[in-house]
Amino acid sequence: MLLEGIETLLVLAEEGTMSRTGSRLYISQSAVSKRIAKLEATLGTKLIIPAGRLIKLTPDAHALIKNVGPSFNEIRGLIFEHQNLDDQSIITLDCSETLVAGYLANALGTYFQKDKYISITTHHTPVIVENVQSGKASIGFCAGHLPAQYSFVAEHLPAQYSFVAEHLMDEPFKLVFNQPLTALPKAIVVNDLKNPSNISQAAVLQKLGITPLMEMDSYTASAQLALAGMAPALVPQSIVKTLSIDDKYCFEFAELAELTRPIYLIYRQNSYKQPRVKNLVETIANLFV
Repeated sequence: MLLEGIETLLVLAEEGTMSRTGSRLYISQSAVSKRIAKLEATLGTKLIIPAGRLIKLTPDAHALIKNVGPSFNEIRGLIFEHQNLDDQSIITLDCSETLVAGYLANALGTYFQKDKYISITTHHTPVIVENVQSGKASIGFCAGHLPAQYSFVAEHLPAQYSFVAEHLMDEPFKLVFNQPLTALPKAIVVNDLKNPSNISQAAVLQKLGITPLMEMDSYTASAQLALAGMAPALVPQSIVKTLSIDDKYCFEFAELAELTRPIYLIYRQNSYKQPRVKNLVETIANLFV
């Protein structure tokens, strides 16, 4: 019952409302409220405060999530590792949307013909990492710098806890615009720089004196705005490829060469021992050889 309450609190912290939390957990809104109330009674402290339609977490709730959240996800992941995958068990591949479109679509279409029990979900990198760590996904395929709290796992935990991040390549960026660019622009459209996987870009742009004009949540949207003449946009190679953007609209500058984003395959080491997981991991990795 305690673990059930902690899981509910973790989801509530992400979703912000009782109703969305219930939808994520496939339980009613009243069941969410009861779980949180029981957790508060067990711990002897207040965890949530109503704030209109949203729920605000108390300092005690934030402290609990910070201290318990990673361990809770690790426990879930360990339980997941003990599940045997037969030929009809679903293997979930959690991916960056841009990477699915840019690199995986054709290969997975072919792969699906021999293994139809593959499910693909799309999220941003921090969520992908958490989903693999907790066992919600068997494999993650993500771009950008991994959250700092996960960078140590594979090196410092015992083998049975290892979280593997296999680096596949450093994906280059291009400036996309519908007009010729002969010099670095003063302002560009970027993707969310508050996202931990993109945050390193901010320092590079600041050093070059380039202002983030807008921060989008979609590289596709950024590219389309640039092609419509709004402003130059920083776009990864996978989006250029997916949208078939003509070379005449793509520009490279030596000063921006360090603006790459690493692409990783991530998985739990013990999950890799499952033949179907191993086969899918190797199929994706071979696309970058």
